[in-house]
Amino acid sequence: MTDLERAQAPVVMGVLNVTPDSFSDGGRYADLDAAVGHGVRLRAAGADLVDVGGESTRPGADRVDPETETARVLPVIRELAAAGIPVSIDTSRARVAEAALAAGADVVNDVSGGLADPDMARVVRDAGCPWVLMHWRGHSRGMRDLASYTDVVADVRAELSQRVDEALAAGVAADRIIIDPGLGFAKTAAHNWELSARLPELLELGFPLLFGASRKSYLGRLLAAPDGTPRPTADREAATVATSLLAVAAGAWGVRVHDVRATADALAVWAATGRPRLVAGPADRPAGNGGEPPGRSGSDAAGGGGQPPPGEEEARPAGAARGEGAR
Repeated sequence: MTDLERAQAPVVMGVLNVTPDSFSDGGRYADLDAAVGHGVRLRAAGADLVDVGGESTRPGADRVDPETETARVLPVIRELAAAGIPVSIDTSRARVAEAALAAGADVVNDVSGGLADPDMARVVRDAGCPWVLMHWRGHSRGMRDLASYTDVVADVRAELSQRVDEALAAGVAADRIIIDPGLGFAKTAAHNWELSARLPELLELGFPLLFGASRKSYLGRLLAAPDGTPRPTADREAATVATSLLAVAAGAWGVRVHDVRATADALAVWAATGRPRLVAGPADRPAGNGGEPPGRSGSDAAGGGGQPPPGEEEARPAGAARGEGAR
């Protein structure tokens, strides 16, 4: 995996949550055989990496203890690595990452960008592995309260730049760093759309960018039924493929998705047509609605950073998915 960041084709990271409570597939792969079998299927479908996570980071989720997280992920990582399947560990804990790397993981995918555990930089530096630094402002239980920005793209870019600088200062090699804007993590739907529309501004930081919109609730809200009920999680795949393809066309290095085959097929079509690039400027974005897609009311955009009006996040029907940043 030493040349992962320089991959010529977009990298597809397949999601494998071995948790009971992740927003999309919680509980489906808690059993070792089920988890390993799904990881094998993800690889066969076209995943370059299988991203194994043992702690849900959906909004409002409670943390699990490090021992539980480690016990969930290590057996799966060992089995997948033994089968020759490249694996990333989705964790914000240094001790979990260290154990996962020893078990055969190749990449650390850290939703906290190193903020949750200051020792993570040492683990990554010593391992010499790629490190995904995601934009993050706080743990799941309180992150909705942190979704306040002057300009979400400029602010995310500045905060990611700080995370990169601190990683470099800790001795992590520049060619091991990958950035992730953290769609939905302390961000509203309008923030997610604005980040998606202005990815080139984040790419100006000069690092590979991982994009993860798969099945998130802002897609469900975009595709809501006439009565306002969000599209169910399992029925957001076409929208996921569209967002992933647009991100790659804008320059993203890779995408993190649940349905690998659909995304891999779309990327194969993109490659066969000459890998056309999409660079959107301000004139190409919907005007006056905080980056909300065309045809939407813009009710959750309040100008500037796209703030929702008070109570908007609580206005969804009972039982509706709320996992903007869920994993």
